[in-house]
Amino acid sequence: MTKVIRMKEAGGPEVMEYVDVDLGQPGAGEALVRHAACGLNYIDVYFRSGLYQQALPAGLGMEGAGVVEAVGPDVTHVKPGDRVAYAGRPNGAYAEARILPAKILVRLPDAIAFETAAAMMLQGLTVEYLFNRTFHLRGGETILFHAAAGGVGLIASQWARAIGVTMIGTVGSDEKGELAKAHGCTHVINYNKENFVERVREITAGKGVPVVYDSIGKDTFTGSLDCLAPLGMMVSFGSASGPVPPFGMGELASRGSLFLTRPSLMDYTAKREDLETMAAHLFSMVESGKVKIDIRQRYALKDVVQAHRELEARKTTGSSILIP
Repeated sequence: MTKVIRMKEAGGPEVMEYVDVDLGQPGAGEALVRHAACGLNYIDVYFRSGLYQQALPAGLGMEGAGVVEAVGPDVTHVKPGDRVAYAGRPNGAYAEARILPAKILVRLPDAIAFETAAAMMLQGLTVEYLFNRTFHLRGGETILFHAAAGGVGLIASQWARAIGVTMIGTVGSDEKGELAKAHGCTHVINYNKENFVERVREITAGKGVPVVYDSIGKDTFTGSLDCLAPLGMMVSFGSASGPVPPFGMGELASRGSLFLTRPSLMDYTAKREDLETMAAHLFSMVESGKVKIDIRQRYALKDVVQAHRELEARKTTGSSILIP
């Protein structure tokens, strides 16, 4: 029997249960992976709370790292004994082991530890597509990135510095601001003390920025639009404060013919060749030392309720992982 986290209904952290299951054997196109570590991300809260729908009962968690124990028919790109990592659906990474579609697995370089991989796949691949695909940064730009001290934010801070981008990051405390700066964020704005729109305009001499990366949602959306230069791109890739309320398309026109996108990692990695290219780029950035994965919280798998409570209370910084 294998220990996993399951939920029978959507709700608060208490709906997650630590239970035993019999995994069986992988079918066609599937692999059985024994986890060394599992990722913990805010998107997991969306699925647990019911903001994002899934069939119930269900598991949670979208990323992990470990060793392949068995593969089903038609699986050729990984084999038993391979070190692998992944970020993708279906949910179910909160587990000692799981059977999952082999197509989302990538082989993990020996130089990258399992815990590092489990902490970086979803967040690191997110930064990869945000910076290279959604809005292609070439260096020299000044950008606004919300939640700069979170897991995605700290990776983004380092990545921006490595490619010559000036990053303005918002944070919720002075301590988080120092953390973001230490990871390469050029300017930090404590939104509990300062108006981030006014500060962005001040930093950019009134010009605004060409792109805003916003994972906060409801609380920052309108302000983010106001930070953009004409023809700028609003990248709304999360909703930690709640979903963005309906708004008129004229809001984009009145601010200078702005662009708006709501991207998802799963769409960017849907093609196997894109997933492999993105993963190779991420691995290269980590192996080079340009991006270091800052794991600041480790929880036992059985303590996942506590982990979610701290995540929702914004008590976490950097990356968090679960240890089976």
